[in-house]
Amino acid sequence: MNAPRRWAAVIVAAGRGTRFGRPKQFLELAGLPMVGWSLQTFARMPEIEEIAIATEPESLEPMRELAERIAPGRVGAIVAGGSSRQGSSYQGVRAVSEACDGVLVHDGARPLVREDDVRAGMAEVRDGRGALLAAPAIDTIKVVDASTRRVRQTLDRATLWAAQTPQFATRADLLRAHERARETGAEVTDDAALLESIGVDVVVVAASSENFKVTLPEDIARAEAFLRERIVS
Repeated sequence: MNAPRRWAAVIVAAGRGTRFGRPKQFLELAGLPMVGWSLQTFARMPEIEEIAIATEPESLEPMRELAERIAPGRVGAIVAGGSSRQGSSYQGVRAVSEACDGVLVHDGARPLVREDDVRAGMAEVRDGRGALLAAPAIDTIKVVDASTRRVRQTLDRATLWAAQTPQFATRADLLRAHERARETGAEVTDDAALLESIGVDVVVVAASSENFKVTLPEDIARAEAFLRERIVS
């Protein structure tokens, strides 16, 4: 199986930020818009030859200005995302040139991703094999009936991991997975599930504890504290 030699990063930053009252990718954290931190991380990695960003149509110009300010010459494409996270990922992957044979997809709302974790995920990828950053489950997980809230099953915590991003694959496998989903109408919540659906093996890579997703307003202070620590160190 062949490992990718040239990598591209796709940043999905197309959320409307309904909990925050504005697109959260532009919320300032420790002196940079949130998406700028991931962009900065990927831009300083020589292994990543292309960066593409999928964002809201109304955010295309602000995103271009941000990319030119903090990663001049490193972003090859900024495209309008789709109506779902899956659709936005697809548009971003499509924007990657054929010169890159490996692609990682990252949520712009995870500003604390570490270069070492990215490299560990990249190292796992081959034809027919993808990877994702993830964290082992800490809490006991219950399967609950949606209408009654009655517990139906308790899952074995030892086998459960919480999926994160980046998620990694060959460009060919990832495009094939997305295109098959479009043909069948399948909608999933991450790229790894699409890869699994076409028979690609996917392995987890343990992520640093800081790689959480900024989802709620109270996550902002936590993320900003970690980022300020990085600036000082």
